[in-house]
Amino acid sequence: MTNNDVLKKLRVALKLRDDDIVKILALVDFRISKSELGAFFRREDHPKYMECGDQILRNFLNGLVIHLRGPMPKKGDKPKPQSQNKPQKKSNN
Repeated sequence: MTNNDVLKKLRVALKLRDDDIVKILALVDFRISKSELGAFFRREDHPKYMECGDQILRNFLNGLVIHLRGPMPKKGDKPKPQSQNKPQKKSNN
């Protein structure tokens, strides 16, 4: 499976548009145009097809983590405490 296949499958599975992928890559300071991105999704026999390199896929995956989880907290920041209130089970008496 090529990097292009991985990128295509993630795009479909996460229902991402080209704009979304450009924004995700921008989260890790990686700039790419929509036309460059479109070349990765073309068929291999298309004249404007371009192979997705490891660097682009790596940056996309790192940006996807930030997109889905949020930015990593800085070392000096304390994590937010989790809610101590657990939902009580209702009894059927």
